[in-house]
Amino acid sequence: MSMLKHKLAELLAQAATRAQQSGKLPAVTLPEVIMEHPQNPEHGDYASSLPLKLARAIGSNPLSIASDIVASIAPTSEVERVVVAPPGFINFTLSAGWLAGQVSSILEAGASYGNIEIGQGRRVQIEFVSVNPTGPLHVGHGRGAILGSTLANALTAAGYRVEKEYYINDAGSQMDAFYRSLYARYRQCRNKEAEMPEDGYFGQYMIDLAREIVDQQGDEFLNLPEKEALEKLGQVGLDRMVGEIRADLERLGVTFDVWFSERSLYKNGQYDEVISLLKQRGHISEKEGATWFVSTALGEDKDNVVIRSDGSPTYFATDIAYHYDKFLKRKFDTVINIWGADHMGHVSRMKAVIGALGIDPEQFKVIISQMVTLRRGGEIVRVSKRSGDIVTLRELVDEVGTDVCRFFFLCRSADSQMDFDLELAKKQSADNPVYYVQYAHARIASILRLAQEKGIDYRDGDVSLLTAEPELALIRKMLLLPELVETIATTLEPHHLTYYAQDLATVFHSFYKQCRVVSADEALTWARLKLVEAAKTVLSRALHLMGMTAPERM
Repeated sequence: MSMLKHKLAELLAQAATRAQQSGKLPAVTLPEVIMEHPQNPEHGDYASSLPLKLARAIGSNPLSIASDIVASIAPTSEVERVVVAPPGFINFTLSAGWLAGQVSSILEAGASYGNIEIGQGRRVQIEFVSVNPTGPLHVGHGRGAILGSTLANALTAAGYRVEKEYYINDAGSQMDAFYRSLYARYRQCRNKEAEMPEDGYFGQYMIDLAREIVDQQGDEFLNLPEKEALEKLGQVGLDRMVGEIRADLERLGVTFDVWFSERSLYKNGQYDEVISLLKQRGHISEKEGATWFVSTALGEDKDNVVIRSDGSPTYFATDIAYHYDKFLKRKFDTVINIWGADHMGHVSRMKAVIGALGIDPEQFKVIISQMVTLRRGGEIVRVSKRSGDIVTLRELVDEVGTDVCRFFFLCRSADSQMDFDLELAKKQSADNPVYYVQYAHARIASILRLAQEKGIDYRDGDVSLLTAEPELALIRKMLLLPELVETIATTLEPHHLTYYAQDLATVFHSFYKQCRVVSADEALTWARLKLVEAAKTVLSRALHLMGMTAPERM
């Protein structure tokens, strides 16, 4: 169903064109018509500032422009009245009858309510988390995981074909340090001399990992030459680490379609291909014994090393090969990466190199996910990956549960730093937004159960009886879900879902307080039960888009 917002914008554009054709308004190019929701609901459901924009081009009074446009608006069943408001707005109020009729449309759409078609099947890849498999996931990684998986849900609802990918950094110096650390811990477990490398991983988890391997494979790696032992033991450690990461993410309700190995870029030739392509195009130069990507020629402030003087590729070089694979081999229309705050400086050079490969840099989107501070009330809980003094993501999920983790990580925009308060997260009261929203869903479910127990069959309920303000306010709020999906798909900001879910719960609680659902008035009871079921559909849909459960009882 075409979204109402777009239909009203179209209606307004046609009216302005008619006003121009009839000579009431001069024939200037019309700006894009944008419909907003007025801050004050008394001003209607939608408003447009088109007359104010036209006043600049025409040089006449915005109020008289507004009146000329309104006089040319064709009547439509959705709209009850259109009024001109100073200093030059056109405000639309929806018809109560049309609003009530939407309850049936929502019930008909069911679990697909909120789905829209702006994606038109275009292919989007979202790559997120992608932590080096050198240790367990910590709390900060949970934020990127939830942003990515919720965004994937919303883009799917918007009609895109979405693939979620985890990039396994299984090459490079950090992995070498991990392999050497594991080998040292493994030898120590068997009472053999071994020195931990200076750049090693000293966390307790490395000792635990070595012990597990000893338990299962004994002295298998002690009798091998060191190079071979490092390689074979390293592979066992890597597989286990990736397995742990996968299991931790699954407990958070986060899954991936593809686990992509960095090493495969060398094995399958993408790395060599892309470096020679950049050379052909004149983007590569040799200086100071190293190989450089000449980013200054593309407006960057400095060139970047791609191959060090010892012949080893930099992190940047591997990333170039990886994105060459995403765009030119797998042909995604849009690639979205969710990176931690420490990657901020990496964005503009990646955009430059993507342009150099002949891809529109606009197809490449990066969301930077800021730091998370864990608190218990007023106290900060410290986190550190290397020293082993770590609050892992698993511990967090164990303590507060999956739904709470997802909602809390989602409730701030990615670019703002966030505090995660463990005390609030565990509260079973309206102070806790997760409890508040899920409680609304459970309450709705209990009303519908009560109706069932009383044997009330409301299928033939007449929704046109829904005329009270609290009923219409609830319907208005429910109708915003498709618009919200569109907003998230265009801004890539899934945090709006948490606010919408809280607003919807609030409006429902308010309706419930003011309107008795099951009463002596049978016809009104049936109509209100339909409304309640529609509210359940929409709230459950919002919860599922966030990757949360919609509990029937609490």
